[in-house]
Amino acid sequence: MLHELVVRNLGVIEHAEIVLGPGLTALTGETGAGKTLITEAISLLMGGRADPALVRTGADEAVVEGRFVDSDGEEITVRRVIPANGRSRAYLNGSMATATGVAEAAGERVEIHGQHGQQALLRSEARRRALDEYGAHDTLTLQQIRADIRVLVHELESLGGDEFERAREIELLEFQVSEIAAVGIVDAGEDERLAAQELLLGDATAHGEAAERAIELLSADGKVGSAVAEALLALRDRAPFAAESERLYAVQAELVDVVDSLRSVDEALADDPESLAELQRRREQLTGLRRKYGPDLAAVLAFCSTAQDKLETLQNHAERAAAVAAELADLRDAEAAAAAELAAARRSTAPKLSKAIVKELRRLALPKADLELQIGEVDPGDDVELCVAMNPGAPMLPLAKAASGGELSRVMLALQLVVGSTAATVIYDEVDAGVGGEAATEIGKALAGVGKKHQVLVVTHLPQVAACADRQVNIVKTIKGSTTRTELIELDDDGRVVELARMLSGSPDSDNARAHAAELLGSQGS
Repeated sequence: MLHELVVRNLGVIEHAEIVLGPGLTALTGETGAGKTLITEAISLLMGGRADPALVRTGADEAVVEGRFVDSDGEEITVRRVIPANGRSRAYLNGSMATATGVAEAAGERVEIHGQHGQQALLRSEARRRALDEYGAHDTLTLQQIRADIRVLVHELESLGGDEFERAREIELLEFQVSEIAAVGIVDAGEDERLAAQELLLGDATAHGEAAERAIELLSADGKVGSAVAEALLALRDRAPFAAESERLYAVQAELVDVVDSLRSVDEALADDPESLAELQRRREQLTGLRRKYGPDLAAVLAFCSTAQDKLETLQNHAERAAAVAAELADLRDAEAAAAAELAAARRSTAPKLSKAIVKELRRLALPKADLELQIGEVDPGDDVELCVAMNPGAPMLPLAKAASGGELSRVMLALQLVVGSTAATVIYDEVDAGVGGEAATEIGKALAGVGKKHQVLVVTHLPQVAACADRQVNIVKTIKGSTTRTELIELDDDGRVVELARMLSGSPDSDNARAHAAELLGSQGS
């Protein structure tokens, strides 16, 4: 619900702020005090159009702020800034936002009914939603079928295209897949291994010469080997050098082992021009693939896999297209059946809902009104029109053409009494226009009834309606010289008696009027 409202420099309101509660709140005050500006302010919080003409004379900009608190404690804050010149600005939870973003966040939380606000019943989708809610109609089945149809239509469109272009693409993909497959890549690391082998085979002669030279130096009769043997002979039986002699024996044994290893490697590195040529041819094949299909073999293999999948899709195009078309045809039949079933339910429920609404209108000062919900001829009957005749003998006309703002608000009130509302906060702007006496009391009681489930704000001139409210806010306009100011004052019990006395007689100081006001409040259980 709307927990807090702050308004600055909007019309005659210089600065006003108020904390609102649950239940029914009556907004009262003299004509022209600015009651409807509160409705305008809340409309701005819902993403409504920002009119620079609303900016208070002499002010640079108007500002409206609101804090909404859900039943689970979650809250959002909305701020609208309307400059006297330039574009308006919107903020959601302290961050910049668009008016559309604000409407999405706050628009569903509030319904405004009346001449100056949003009129939900003028939208076909709102009437349709109310009808479906009242009749507990199954709309999800049709929605799911239509969602499935959209998916298949998209797939069928993606399978479409020019047959000639598809044939060309198949031919290209077949060539690419075949070319990569013909090379028979072992794995993504094959090229690196072959490069190492090529380096080894390409320098086999130089490797052999190096090995022979090392063997010559390290063997027993070589320069290094002979030197080690001579050193051992010189140190033999010399006790101080026993440890060093042992180490030289180990060196001598290691030299023998190294020489043996060098001979084995040298024999394996025999010059093999044919093997080298074959290896180079293989590397050329792999290089050719990398040049066309990717920077390395991993990329080439990934390209081949993707191309293969696409090729299979294109080759199976006709088969898949036929399957999708058949599935789509079945869904179209299911859609038609579900639409017909929903339309039948709506046509069956419409007279019942119409009758229930008319019954409520009887006690809302519209005793002669007749109402009829008309369902469109095309299944599933999404086009729901609400036609009314406000007086006997009058033709049934769409609500927007036949009802005044006050009458429309009362029709909306009657609908909410029957069906309920999805919005947490409901605002009625002069729902009691042209009403008095007992009918006004009935309207007040009806509003209080809605207030048991929703937060309700009502702009009213009728004391009978205001007396039914849980709380009352007086909108007071004062004029000092050339300056006009409007304030919002939440009234205590004594203040309500004074304001109701003014509404009853125009004389808030009249003892008789105050007595009548106190009696009125008492009779409503305030």
